[in-house]
Amino acid sequence: MRIDKFLKVSRLIKRRTLAKEFCDAQKVMINGKVAKPSDEVKKGDRLAIRFGSRVYLFDVKELLMNATKEQALTMVEEVTE
Repeated sequence: MRIDKFLKVSRLIKRRTLAKEFCDAQKVMINGKVAKPSDEVKKGDRLAIRFGSRVYLFDVKELLMNATKEQALTMVEEVTE
């Protein structure tokens, strides 16, 4: 699944166009590499998303093409280090 779509479906970012802008601004990383909007994300990947001065880490647990609010919560797990 494309990273921009995954970010939208998992509700980490509200809109797909905003997810694309985050990727274009190099604010999203997959397994330590800067992500382009078209990069594929798979189960087990580690995502790093920069919101302002904070960086949030997430592990991808599940890939769903469409998700309800409850299902979206199971798609990622926040990592604290």
